[in-house]
Amino acid sequence: MAGAPALRFLGAAGTVTGSMFVVTGSGGAVMVDCGLFQGERRWRRLNWSQSRVSPGDVDDVVLTHSHLDHCGYLPALVRRGWAGPVWATEGTRALAEIVLLDSAHLQEEDALHAQREGYSKHSQPQPLYRGPDVQRTMALCRPTAYGSPTRLAGGALLTLHRAGHVLGSASAHLEVDGHTVLFSGDLGRPHHPLLRAREAAPAADTVVVESTYGDRSHPDAADHEVLADAVRRTVHRGGSVLVPAFAVDRTELVLLALAGLMSSGRVPPVPVFVDSPMALATLATYGRADLADELLPGAFDEISSIPRLHTARTPEESARLNRPAEPSIVISASGMASGGRVVHHLRAMLPDRDNTVVLTGYQTLGTRGRSLQDGAREVKMMGQYVPVRAEVVTDGGFSVHADADELVSWLTGMPAPPRMVYVVHGDADASGALADRLRKTLDCAVVVPDMGERVLLS
Repeated sequence: MAGAPALRFLGAAGTVTGSMFVVTGSGGAVMVDCGLFQGERRWRRLNWSQSRVSPGDVDDVVLTHSHLDHCGYLPALVRRGWAGPVWATEGTRALAEIVLLDSAHLQEEDALHAQREGYSKHSQPQPLYRGPDVQRTMALCRPTAYGSPTRLAGGALLTLHRAGHVLGSASAHLEVDGHTVLFSGDLGRPHHPLLRAREAAPAADTVVVESTYGDRSHPDAADHEVLADAVRRTVHRGGSVLVPAFAVDRTELVLLALAGLMSSGRVPPVPVFVDSPMALATLATYGRADLADELLPGAFDEISSIPRLHTARTPEESARLNRPAEPSIVISASGMASGGRVVHHLRAMLPDRDNTVVLTGYQTLGTRGRSLQDGAREVKMMGQYVPVRAEVVTDGGFSVHADADELVSWLTGMPAPPRMVYVVHGDADASGALADRLRKTLDCAVVVPDMGERVLLS
């Protein structure tokens, strides 16, 4: 491709979802992340836009990690004909397969349900992609080790650096026509309860940095007293606790916290159910021997110490948890209550004042979780409104996203200040606040780009 190297923002610009960036150089084009838009309808509709990206415009795809808003559009691109290499760590490859197969399954189920119940405006609603599209996508993956420079098909040089966010997560460093650009991906905190810590940022001319928590600092809530207090209160009144939790990493962290709370006697040893095939597959991946060097020694083993830990694998086992036989803790995906088995549990448990819903992470605007967090008294699911009488609390101690202070420290720790910083993957307030702070801290230009914007790198 002729011309100066350039960068396009095709997602996560002006929003905290749909990460997708394309770097072009003389040898070709590299897409960094290929995420699905989630949350508000105006963003989700972009998933169906054929003009967002053409398969013929990309030579390589690099995935920073396995969350749906970073990898969830890739099977749709493959379905449209793309067949190039996908570069990612082995941890990301393994988890992305789980995430994408679940996404395809949910989309197929939603399409069938919408057709059956007649609440779609289309007479034959279709999923964005199906299971076979995911299988074709995974066949394109080429596992890439941290710190190992890799020459891509289009000529760029890629090096992945440990991001400490979820298993396999990485920041992506690209060298294109003599220019270097660093994509933070979702950056972890300096310390993670399960994973080895993130690495220092390498030198780069341009940095594209996420800003999910760019306008705030995380509370000092590592003791999870919010969760402990909610469990004690709920059990006392005879109810159950429902924890919507992301299957990737968040379920593991919730289980690790519960193991500590129960072993210390801070919460009673009530039954704990993990109700998500995806979460159970993720647990197995975290326990893989060949990925053990990503974990802190012994941390994963603590989960097995929960005295009454159960799994719900079948739909019948899941359905019984809508009304547990005794006070229990039910952990189910998805983390923003936007789909999956947790929706059925919410539908059954929200109307009961004895129950509690514990939210454990960032809730994107437009999601059911955000509505609950903002105090909604009714939420819509499966075409009907359900009254919210159950208690709803948020435990802010589970976030493994870097907060504003931690993002700034990662950038100021670079060997030399970058020439340019682009702030992405955040709501407008969060991105704007981080950009303002970075302008005062770094001796460089800082911009919050627009969706679809193209900039030169040289």
